Amino acid sequence: MSRIVVDPITRIEGHLRIEVELAGDRIAQAYSSGTMVRGIEIILKGRDPRDAWAFVQRICGVCTLVHGIASVRAVEDALGIALPLNAQLIRNLMIGAQYIHDHVMHFYHLHALDWVDVVNALKADPKATAELAQSLSSWPKSSPGYFADIQNRLKTFVESGQLGIFANGYWGHPAYRLPPEANLVAVAHYLEALAWQREVARLHAIFGGKNPHPNFLVGGVPSPIDPESDSAINAKRLAEVKGLIEQMQTFVEQVYLPDTLAIASFYKDWASRGEGLGNFLCYGDLPAGAAMDPETFFFPRGVILNRDLSVVHPVDVGAPDEIQEFVAHAWYDYSAGNEQGLHPYLGETRLNYRGRGGPKPPFSQLDVSKGYSWLKAPRWKGQAVEVGPLARVLMLYAKGHEQTQELVKKTLTDLDLPINALYSTLGRTAARTLETKLLADAMLVWYRALIDNIRLGDTRTWNGERWDPATWPKTARGAGLMEAPRGALAHWIVIEDGKIANYQAVVPSTWNAGPRDANEQPGAYESALQDNHQLIDPKQPVEILRTIHSFDPCIACAVHLIEPRSGEVLEVRVF
Repeated sequence: MSRIVVDPITRIEGHLRIEVELAGDRIAQAYSSGTMVRGIEIILKGRDPRDAWAFVQRICGVCTLVHGIASVRAVEDALGIALPLNAQLIRNLMIGAQYIHDHVMHFYHLHALDWVDVVNALKADPKATAELAQSLSSWPKSSPGYFADIQNRLKTFVESGQLGIFANGYWGHPAYRLPPEANLVAVAHYLEALAWQREVARLHAIFGGKNPHPNFLVGGVPSPIDPESDSAINAKRLAEVKGLIEQMQTFVEQVYLPDTLAIASFYKDWASRGEGLGNFLCYGDLPAGAAMDPETFFFPRGVILNRDLSVVHPVDVGAPDEIQEFVAHAWYDYSAGNEQGLHPYLGETRLNYRGRGGPKPPFSQLDVSKGYSWLKAPRWKGQAVEVGPLARVLMLYAKGHEQTQELVKKTLTDLDLPINALYSTLGRTAARTLETKLLADAMLVWYRALIDNIRLGDTRTWNGERWDPATWPKTARGAGLMEAPRGALAHWIVIEDGKIANYQAVVPSTWNAGPRDANEQPGAYESALQDNHQLIDPKQPVEILRTIHSFDPCIACAVHLIEPRSGEVLEVRVF
């Protein structure tokens, strides 16, 4: 078999290497390798648990908010700290804004270029483009003059020869199918999304002081509420939050959702490629009240196995035999042997690159019979599972969530696709879009609940009853669970004598991008690539990018390292 190596996978956060073995023109085997290593768990040992959120936010430049929330939730779970209702609602609003910002940015700036031929947009007729755009939605920026201006900007950009992020694209590849007018609509909305995202990111700054890396606080949020104050969260700032939510809703409904459906209509064969595992896990998130009660979560908790939506299996995050991480094909050692799995409370981060088969750079391919990734392999009851938007939408659908069922059925009807189309590269991309619509609507519900509670006279945003370490037990442990944009995220903490004794973060891209386990089960990326993928041109494997990008990889969350002496990670030469 011939082997194709794509390293690095671009338009993602972090460093990912994909190797595939071809049987003819089809992918027979795939291997996913995270090529940098995280050391945050080691750094946190011996530190104050109340400070951990600030460290773990630096795991990633994209997922800063979700790691902060997972961390403070872990400490709150360990110490039995209850949140005020306002704090929980503010966290919900910040999480919802993270989703919507992240999903829109992913679609237009990271994933759409796998389906949209940017250079081909120069052939579009602006008048026909305007007619197409007006047939898709009521978005006001859809005149012939508007699209002519966009086309001229694109022409100047292309003729300059400095394509920036558009350089090295597979423009003209026969796998691209959109007509020039659809390509021009997508390019225009790519640019609109850049301006839009700058505005909606302000919601995090209002409640968290800044963005990225907003501030958090064990026991609540650092956002005092006083409608009459000039410096606290006042009536003016709350009105601004409402305006930002409405701005998100408009863009999602009039731009993102119509564009997804329009592009998908030209790629319906991708509704039968790229599923892989058929197993899906959700921790659940976004409580309706102050307590972290799974019965009130907007996203339900559970596991779906083998596509069976009639059975949702419960998840016990503390059970030692349910969630485990394996290192049989990772560059780590476990003290009791590398074939067993460890629950995160007992997790170990012991690096061993050379001793576990790590090749000396430069190298042409990995030795996949040994360790081949800095990612571990998480499993639920020994099963490899997929996490992320598709898992959440399937969970909502299986639980009978009415709006989700209506959106899914309408989408499938509009595209003339069966329910099985959800289990695919295209389904994964569509699920992310539908989830964004669900959350944009839910954010207004949480906002109204926050306003109503403030009007009742409750302005509390912090519970400081357990702030003093003298009130803590000698030993405590807790799990901070949430659904991040890319899927199930959890931070596990063990506290001894007021300090962190062990800290483990199992992130969405570890679940999805992890390598094979001790039983040689592939992870979600690997399995999805092995699922009905034919390459038109192995030298330009856009098909690999389409499926990998449909997961929205965030490998910086899963792995990262800095060289201790020089601070240098690697040198990149651009020719």
